[in-house]
Amino acid sequence: MKPITVLLADDHHIVRDGLRSVLEADGGIQVVAEASNGRIAIDLARKFRPDVVVMDIGMPVLNGLEATRQIRKAVPEAKVLILSAHNDWTYVDQVMALGAVGYALKQSSAHVLCQAVREVQNGFIYLSPSIARDRSNFGNPAAPRLDGIHRPVAKLSSREIEVIQLIAEGRANKQVAGDLGISVKTVEKHRQSLMKKLDIHDTAGLTRYAIASGIIESSVQLSTH
Repeated sequence: MKPITVLLADDHHIVRDGLRSVLEADGGIQVVAEASNGRIAIDLARKFRPDVVVMDIGMPVLNGLEATRQIRKAVPEAKVLILSAHNDWTYVDQVMALGAVGYALKQSSAHVLCQAVREVQNGFIYLSPSIARDRSNFGNPAAPRLDGIHRPVAKLSSREIEVIQLIAEGRANKQVAGDLGISVKTVEKHRQSLMKKLDIHDTAGLTRYAIASGIIESSVQLSTH
């Protein structure tokens, strides 16, 4: 029987090592590639066209939310399973709206993670038991706004999210241009457009917006300095 091919996307090498060991010990799952940020994940998804992408949310350069959206467009047959430490409905709703078909918690056991990979590959939607139980108990109410998240993906384009994340991580316009393969002048136009669209007037404000909106985590932003 053909193994389920998996792409791992997490910015911590030790986490990826652990995930690879857990998944490949199952016997029917093969990890074909690993990515340390969302941009690499998109490139590797295009190259390897895995059955399942196991995706972290908080990654540098490009976060898992935007990477999910772009992978679903570029490789629509790939199933995206989010593996996150965030146990709240806001994140679940965001990633599901972007095309993910599963949400597992990093606290999950090896057995649960392998089960999640198999379920999404077989066409089912997977939610960690605690999240599914909460939805059942509370009748699936509207998701609360936790941690200041207010769904920036509905307001910003993919390119704008890429630009604001890199700006918030402390990169200068020239570095952003190099990372994205565009001109410095184009970066400046995106920066001006972001400030006008969001009614923000300085880089510090863009950074606060990126953190509050879940585009980056505060720990990611601090680690780049």
